[in-house]
Amino acid sequence: MKTTEEVVVVATDLDGTLLRSDRTISARTAAAMVAAEAAGIRVVWATARARHSIAELAASCGFRGTAIGANGAVVLDLADGTPAIVSTSSVPAETVASTKSAVRSLVPGVAFATVGATRFVAEARYAELCVFSDHHRRPHEMELSEHGLSVDVEPTVKIVARHRDTTSEELYALVAAAGVEGVELTHSGAPYIEMSAAGVSKASALRDLCERWGVSAGSVAAVGDARNDLPMLAWAGTALCPSNAADPVRAVADRVLESNDEDAVARYLEELTMAGSEL
Repeated sequence: MKTTEEVVVVATDLDGTLLRSDRTISARTAAAMVAAEAAGIRVVWATARARHSIAELAASCGFRGTAIGANGAVVLDLADGTPAIVSTSSVPAETVASTKSAVRSLVPGVAFATVGATRFVAEARYAELCVFSDHHRRPHEMELSEHGLSVDVEPTVKIVARHRDTTSEELYALVAAAGVEGVELTHSGAPYIEMSAAGVSKASALRDLCERWGVSAGSVAAVGDARNDLPMLAWAGTALCPSNAADPVRAVADRVLESNDEDAVARYLEELTMAGSEL
């Protein structure tokens, strides 16, 4: 059984959790995050998103906290309004190559993109399958290369893969069943699968942050809705999910909140803030 204490850190996923279905942050949520920080509760964003889209969201609501991006591979400090890179966890170049080879053997016709802390390089076939909302990048403006992100330019922090005729859920199941050494496979509900360095997840990044802050897992609440949130929910003292979460996530949650469109995270933050004011 988890040991829980007074919650002083709330780590929340973005898409499907903190964000409404239109991918915006409501005024209520923005106000709740500010009030929580004022009450001494750190709010941490934990997302699969890349640095540029995290920065855009933060600017839209005035968020000035810490963000975990790329499923734990990149940590950002937004204290001054700009996404300063605190740390990165990269996939070795040889692992990138072997992973692509292994997945191609399993599912011929798969297409890849490689993601750095600030760069995104896609194979032409990958870009052809994209719409803007997939990576918050215009497909026709994507940097293209069949060789991926060059380590001389920027190390790869995440590999993404998709297929024209195989759904992301099916692709995830195939790769998970086969096992690919050296990478952490996950799926965020997007139309692609994601692979970071082995052992790297939202949970590992959150654990490292909390160790730096002197905060135990029992004082952390985590909120998420998808498979890539499961390690973080398992690590935190309190595991929460919105009512729209995937079934495997709902199954492990200590508590199911309202839906993302009903400002689930804001309501929870308001509870914590009110409880603290009554002490």
